[in-house]
Amino acid sequence: MSKIYSLGLDIGSTTVKTVILDEEGKIIHAKYQRHFSKVRETAAGQVAEIGKEFPDAQFHLAITGSAGLGLATAAGLPFVQEVHSAFISVKKDYPDADCVIELGGEDAKIIFLTGGTEQRMNGSCAGGTGAFIDQMATLLGITVDEMDELSSKAEKLYPIASRCGVFAKSDIQPLLNQGARREDIAASIFQSVVDQTVSGLAQGREIKGKVLFLGGPLTFIKGLRKAFVNTLQLSDENAIFPENAQCFMAYGSALYAAESEPEVFGAAEIAQKMKSAKVNDDIITGRRLFENQAQYDEFIARHGKHDLPFEDIRTYEGEAYLGIDAGSTTTKLVLITPDGKLLYQHYVSNKGQPLNVITAQLKEIYSLIGDRIAIRASAVTGYGEDLIKAGVGVDYGLVETVAHYKAASYFCPDVDFIIDIGGQDIKCFKIKNHAIDSIMLNEACSSGCGSFIQTFAQAMGYDIAEFARLGLFAERPVDLGSRCTVFMNSSVKQAQKDGASVEDISAGLSSSIIKNAIYKVIRANSADELGKNIVVQGGTFLNDAVLRAFEQEIGRDVVRPAIAGLMGAFGAALYAKETAAAENKLGTNLITPEKLADFSFKSRQLNCGGCTAKCSLTMITFSDGHKFISGNRCEKGAGITKKEEAPCLYEYKYKLIRSLADKGAPEKPIATIGIPLVLGYYDQLAFWTAFFHRLGFATQLSAESTRDLYFKGQHTIPSDTVCYPAKLAHGHIVDLLEKNVDVIFYPCETYNIDEGHSDNNYNCPVVAYYPELLKANIPELNENNFLYPYMDVNLEKHIVQTTCKIFAKYDLKKKDVKEAWKLGMANLKEYHEEVIAKGAEIIAEARKKNMPIIVLSGRPYHVDPEINHGIHKLITSLGMAVVTEDSVCHLAETPVLHVLNQWTYHSRLYRAAQYVTTQPDMQLVQLVSFGCGIDAVTTDEVRSILEPKGKFYTQLKIDEISNLGAVKIRLRSLEAAIKSAKK
Repeated sequence: MSKIYSLGLDIGSTTVKTVILDEEGKIIHAKYQRHFSKVRETAAGQVAEIGKEFPDAQFHLAITGSAGLGLATAAGLPFVQEVHSAFISVKKDYPDADCVIELGGEDAKIIFLTGGTEQRMNGSCAGGTGAFIDQMATLLGITVDEMDELSSKAEKLYPIASRCGVFAKSDIQPLLNQGARREDIAASIFQSVVDQTVSGLAQGREIKGKVLFLGGPLTFIKGLRKAFVNTLQLSDENAIFPENAQCFMAYGSALYAAESEPEVFGAAEIAQKMKSAKVNDDIITGRRLFENQAQYDEFIARHGKHDLPFEDIRTYEGEAYLGIDAGSTTTKLVLITPDGKLLYQHYVSNKGQPLNVITAQLKEIYSLIGDRIAIRASAVTGYGEDLIKAGVGVDYGLVETVAHYKAASYFCPDVDFIIDIGGQDIKCFKIKNHAIDSIMLNEACSSGCGSFIQTFAQAMGYDIAEFARLGLFAERPVDLGSRCTVFMNSSVKQAQKDGASVEDISAGLSSSIIKNAIYKVIRANSADELGKNIVVQGGTFLNDAVLRAFEQEIGRDVVRPAIAGLMGAFGAALYAKETAAAENKLGTNLITPEKLADFSFKSRQLNCGGCTAKCSLTMITFSDGHKFISGNRCEKGAGITKKEEAPCLYEYKYKLIRSLADKGAPEKPIATIGIPLVLGYYDQLAFWTAFFHRLGFATQLSAESTRDLYFKGQHTIPSDTVCYPAKLAHGHIVDLLEKNVDVIFYPCETYNIDEGHSDNNYNCPVVAYYPELLKANIPELNENNFLYPYMDVNLEKHIVQTTCKIFAKYDLKKKDVKEAWKLGMANLKEYHEEVIAKGAEIIAEARKKNMPIIVLSGRPYHVDPEINHGIHKLITSLGMAVVTEDSVCHLAETPVLHVLNQWTYHSRLYRAAQYVTTQPDMQLVQLVSFGCGIDAVTTDEVRSILEPKGKFYTQLKIDEISNLGAVKIRLRSLEAAIKSAKK
């Protein structure tokens, strides 16, 4: 008689797990295997193996997992939801567990078991999961096991976004290019996964008690386990890592099958049902890239016309110029003759070690040129520019945008539009009168860039070149839209389950990159907006499928130089040649072959104590003793001789705001009011401090914002998508609770001050109503220690009534409250006048020194150094003065707008932009907090005010991540464009 066992299959987004239980419920088989997107084949294969191991057995069956539902439904096999499966297994083996954290390949979940059962899962985003960790290991050029080993030797942690892979790459790549230790980056990646889980999944509910950790990543990665235990401050008894944790969902589905599925199957029958399951053929398809080989051949011939002539480096004698592009993911070098012939070229993934790549290539170049060729000058561009200049003595550095324009104009002198898609950057420039007229760059996200398609190629087991070739003649390219990488993962997985071929997916992804560039970065309405003479460049355009998709989408032919991937390096070489000639430079500072033979370097981490920003610095010491310091936002931490300081309103305004708590404070206060210096208080603090001081209260501000202050309140944040300024508010409240103030006062304010220049004067919903959210999510707050009334400071009578009511125990007189309101309004007016006066003083000083002036526009709370990350210091380090939008907006009337002008902060921004258009020495840079939906309205509106009047529009998106590598490139691009426009 055949035995009857229980079989559980957990078919996840990246793995297949099987567990078999005997009649007594003991595990007699467990297997964990990656499926590499071959879901059906791997699952059927595992079941077939089980059939060989248990030839006479029958099985109660249940399938679970994110990829299990589709297969179970198509095959007509029993399915159990994975959270229910987890619940069953945990209750059986660990009945006293309080919480379960499970990380899978692309899925993450938390199940709270005490204090009310609740389950929370990630949505379509795979940030902070096993797939994210795999991507980061690939970025570092190592295995996950090697990354785990590296993390054990970490000395410090960097803030890294784990909400998705492309954001994390944007944070990690500059660190690598600045020489940060890979050990520290590995540990920081694991810490970012923990932060994502705590803020993104727990969403304000505290993780405490006995915590059970499940899933493959938490089973196999010691560094990740350590990060969770340390962050959650769990004891050994409360941190539970079960045996077979990676198969726990399969174990739960086997338990479910034993209890709830009476039907039995043979292993061969299950495998056959899986293999013959009908797939969905309802796939949305796009246009074919090439109809036939002849069409492709014509395409190749047309683009082959744009090439550089070659010169043999082994026989050439004379001078040469070296160009280096130390990009985000790749390193490129070219050596050219004075007449532009190519002597040497190199294009390689830097795997996070650009300096090692460049020194190796310099050794090769020196071995090839001998004494026949003299390198007269060299230049470097890209993310790693400063490091490479310091390390190997490159003569010149230039911003990427200038390098790419120089190269493009060499091939097409009349170029009027350039698009460059690199590893993590999309750069687009419009050219007018042979100068850069406007610059568009992708924002914080690098979806749709080269690393986007590379990630998918690697996930499917192909190298990028082979993967791209597959899509050229695909008959049914999948229409995947233009979403970001981790969201696209879901679309690709679904397309595979629906029967799409790798060829169809490859072609679909090529089109997605282009749609993202055109409609999300350029925001073009038609091809005519781009221009007539378009040059495409960047390594991504070496992919014929991407190039073809671009030409199809815009409906016209473009110029792709044969060295499209080397254009930054080629532009740098041209710049070296021009600059050396202009300076009459006789020799190069480039490292000599002799010094190169002994070249080495080591790095260490430290913090700058020069100001409150406390920049995280990386100090690299080279073998000859000289040092390079990165991570600083000004000269103080970098060991650089300070240049003439450009004046800045940001720091003045921040200090002025913090000084208000002491201005006019009573000597013998009747109580102390705690004020969290966050959000709307940055605009109205002058009113509230004067108001309370007149009534006899002292005011106590919360501590200055820091990363540590953010962590104090992190466990109470219910949404990971809210802006960073709002997230910081939680830490400020916790700080005031620790200060034991008598009461924390934080009113809800639908309306801001009516300044008379807008259709209405609303605060944004987050600024207006965040106090209610804080009250609901910070358990220590109650009706006695936290007051959050609805108030409108414009209405004297309303303020008097509400204040007397909520402070009834202090027996305030209405007459006194009226006087306090008037004093508050007068103090607020005085504060704004002081900001305006200081702004005028800075403008006058800048004009005296012939400095460009940047109106760094944002919301009032963007003056907080923890929120702006010292961007104003980057601007002043480039020799440009900084003022704020509220220091100049009174000088202009509201321009004609295409949107309803109902937000006070927006109204100031529009008027400041209008004023900038009238001032020849001013440009506007807009700060936008990532996740701010309301500021999305302003992007096109401010652009439409500035660009028709010949001004550049630069928007910088900021969040909790403090690395400013990409921001620096944008600001230097703006600086270069300003200089070019002057010429």
